[in-house]
Amino acid sequence: MNIKSARLRRLSVVGSLTVGATLLLAGPASAHVSIPGTAEKGGYGTIALKVPNEKDDASTVKLEVTLDPKHPLSSVMPQPVPGWEVKVEKSKLDKPLQTHGKTITEAVTKITWSGGKIEPGQFQQFPLSVGQLPTDADELVFKALQTYSDDEVVRWIDPSKPGGHEAEHPAPTLKLVEKTSPDHHDKNAKSDKNSDADDKGEAGQDKASDSDDKDASDTTARVLGIAGIVVGVAGAAFGIVAGRRRNA
Repeated sequence: MNIKSARLRRLSVVGSLTVGATLLLAGPASAHVSIPGTAEKGGYGTIALKVPNEKDDASTVKLEVTLDPKHPLSSVMPQPVPGWEVKVEKSKLDKPLQTHGKTITEAVTKITWSGGKIEPGQFQQFPLSVGQLPTDADELVFKALQTYSDDEVVRWIDPSKPGGHEAEHPAPTLKLVEKTSPDHHDKNAKSDKNSDADDKGEAGQDKASDSDDKDASDTTARVLGIAGIVVGVAGAAFGIVAGRRRNA
């Protein structure tokens, strides 16, 4: 019995050490600068760079993001982040962009947030409105430099590795997906039309019902009026007859 208890204790200790080592290895790898979610190809959208603070003795004080030079965007607008200053840099394009009938000769190539602070154990999101997204790519790469208050700079610029293996400092990547089928919107539109037709039909029925109620009310009023006249005439006749009898 004692031998079995000792074996169980050893297995428990080994299992705990294994789980602890796994968590230690997985923790830093998952806490990197990233862009959660996806965006539709050829469209416009709002994305957010999620920046966690990985150090226990320093704060993140600056974030520099370089946009993918292979796929310049005609519109990039940062959303104000309280406590942070933002600087947007543009560069001339080797090949102008044509969008909405306009020719774009320069595009945003770098965005820098500074002046704020991400404390240890916290993260901050930096939203961007971007577009028009490319239709000939499955992802957009946003290389980022994260500067800490102790002057250490972490370069999140490594490309993804073949086979799905994560790099040591992977660059934030926006996944691009195909546009949703317009049939869904058409069905909704048809449904709205049918709903409008039903509403019109119900409105017509309501009007017909109101008309019927009005006719019924008029008929009732007429019947009551005639009955009143008859009662009045009968009363008058009765009064005349009664008067004659008294006189006789």
